[in-house]
Amino acid sequence: MNVEQAKTIPISEILEKIGLQPVREDSSNAYYRSPWRDERTASFHLNKQKNQWYDHGEGSGGDIIDFTRRYLGGQGFDNTVSDSLRYLKNVTGSGFPPIPDFGLADFSKEDSKLVKKSVSKIKNIGLIKYLESRGIYREIAEKHLKEVWFLNKNTGKTFCALGFRNEKYGYELRNPFFKGCLGKKSITFIRGKIPKPPNIHLFEGVMDYLTFLQTPAGKEHNDDVIVLNSLSCLREGMAYIKDYGYRVVHTWFDNDDAGDKATRLMAEFCKMEENLRHTPVNKLYKGHKDVNAWHMDNLGYPIAKVPHAPV
Repeated sequence: MNVEQAKTIPISEILEKIGLQPVREDSSNAYYRSPWRDERTASFHLNKQKNQWYDHGEGSGGDIIDFTRRYLGGQGFDNTVSDSLRYLKNVTGSGFPPIPDFGLADFSKEDSKLVKKSVSKIKNIGLIKYLESRGIYREIAEKHLKEVWFLNKNTGKTFCALGFRNEKYGYELRNPFFKGCLGKKSITFIRGKIPKPPNIHLFEGVMDYLTFLQTPAGKEHNDDVIVLNSLSCLREGMAYIKDYGYRVVHTWFDNDDAGDKATRLMAEFCKMEENLRHTPVNKLYKGHKDVNAWHMDNLGYPIAKVPHAPV
């Protein structure tokens, strides 16, 4: 993709892919809340006819290349013109194998019945005990998780859960009785300790990732990580890997039918990429459903079963 080709992509399409919808619009203009800061008033203006944007809160604007460079830089990524073109090529979906049906729920729509009330450091004793029951050290969990209180508008009840931030500013929620998402479903990308590391690790869920951090390999790793938060987000994860220059993709998927499908799909994807090797790690925890179950078995803990109960 070159610059002229990129400029034919509507900025509104990219805004939608990062989880933003217009607050108000007409045939020529649309107004959004800022893609790079929290705000109540929509100050991000899109001229749809010219395919140009202007952020009134910052006094900056430009075309789609300017937008993606600003967005990537704000997320901590490299943001040259070449980085911008690669990002646009990836998020518009070219060069990916078809994603199979994993038999999972459709997470593409936001669960509007859940409303965020507060986000803070983990203090709730029930959540602390839940982490202990999964064999996760609190000091590791607190680096990646928050205590999130949220309201179910349908029942009027307020709940708390462990919250894991994703790339669309939502929170993946977990407590002993509930697993869900507050806001848009998305992956979580975690940058490694060195710039442009050769390796990237993919995990299905946050508990597996936190378990990995407690292993000898995890304590010393410098690599990038993607937590999919659902196998339905696998294509989104591929977009972060495609053409980036990684040399090895390590997958830590479950030992079940869906995990096997995802492992095979990543192997196919890596074959399409130049100098990219796939290393599945699930043989390490063979005989266990996932990394955390293997970890808990090693600790002598009973295997946790988390019902996906509605709130």
